[in-house]
Amino acid sequence: MSHENLLGGPAPTLLPADGPDATARAALAAGSDARAAVPAAPASSLLWALLAEEADDAVTSYAFARTGYHRGLDALRRAGWRGQGPVPAAHGPNQGFLRALLALAEAADAIGESDEAARCRQFLVDCGTSAEDVAALR
Repeated sequence: MSHENLLGGPAPTLLPADGPDATARAALAAGSDARAAVPAAPASSLLWALLAEEADDAVTSYAFARTGYHRGLDALRRAGWRGQGPVPAAHGPNQGFLRALLALAEAADAIGESDEAARCRQFLVDCGTSAEDVAALR
């Protein structure tokens, strides 16, 4: 069976199942809240996305979301991503990054950074998903 990309674009990037988000999910499943789980998995985009989603104010949400976004970019690059191509939302390990990206778009909107919010939403589309699809993962 060939894994050739018939559309001619880059192959989908799939973050590893045993990455930092796996450690985070295990801590959450064991009853830890996102803030308490950060020391166990500080590179987890999922934890930073959760903190952004739960934050009481837009500035705090923005800071948490930006951290998750950058941790996710680092993970994507390590997984072979070269700045473009699909990052499928159906692949569980990708969801933390995508949620951080959506949280960044929302927080950017809330602080009046509309250009950045638009870039983040376009990035979701470029990843092969949408703000609505990622919001449904919450």
